Amino acid sequence: MATRTRVLGFGLFGIFLAFPPSLLAANRERETLEGSCEVLDALVTIPARGIPPAMLKDAKGVAIFPGVIKAGLVIGGRFGRGVLASRDVNGCWSRPIFVTITGGGVGWQVGVQSTDLVLIFKTKTSLDKILKCQGKITLGADIAVAAGPVGRQAEAATDAQLRAEILSYSRSRGLFVGLSVEGAAMMLDASATESYYRTPPPPVVDPRTGAVVAVIRPEDSLLARLASLTGSPVAPVVPGPPLVPMPAPQPPPHP
Repeated sequence: MATRTRVLGFGLFGIFLAFPPSLLAANRERETLEGSCEVLDALVTIPARGIPPAMLKDAKGVAIFPGVIKAGLVIGGRFGRGVLASRDVNGCWSRPIFVTITGGGVGWQVGVQSTDLVLIFKTKTSLDKILKCQGKITLGADIAVAAGPVGRQAEAATDAQLRAEILSYSRSRGLFVGLSVEGAAMMLDASATESYYRTPPPPVVDPRTGAVVAVIRPEDSLLARLASLTGSPVAPVVPGPPLVPMPAPQPPPHP
């Protein structure tokens, strides 16, 4: 038994050496991007029960969290990794950066469940709050958020929805619904952004010819989908990772 344990341990250590932490992290972020693309594809397939196109066309930014994990009974917690794409002064979509969402809530879940979450930033001010305010905001406290209308409900938006700076949506079982996410904390993940864009994608080799095949990176697919849904161009690619503001250093606690 001890011999088998040692063999298993050496095997896991070998896998760790074959796949360094930077590559494993890049794979995780790549899956997040690919999941975000799938969420956007769903918007096209269910227009009658999806996010109204007008909401996306006027958006200053979009955050997508594929597979947010919710756990608990009535009162519980949630955690998700996602991406945030924003528009520049020319209306172009810039390369996405990575973000996380955490926090507890009431009325979110019963049991353990995974769902997709989409946040639409309606104003540049709302976008600047996450990009410039130390990279973290609390939805509902630092910024007004409301469950977004779906389908034809957009024509009868409530006062709360009209005043909100962010509209939130969730997708479960193939349908999008408005969702209240007040109290959730959204934070920039600067380390994930830099690690992903600094790590070159693994080469793809055509087994028939042995030649390296050019592949479309998932962030390019995501931007193409956003551009198609909103009728906007994609910003030119600048070498290196997108600029992500780092949290300001905190003063030491008083003794």
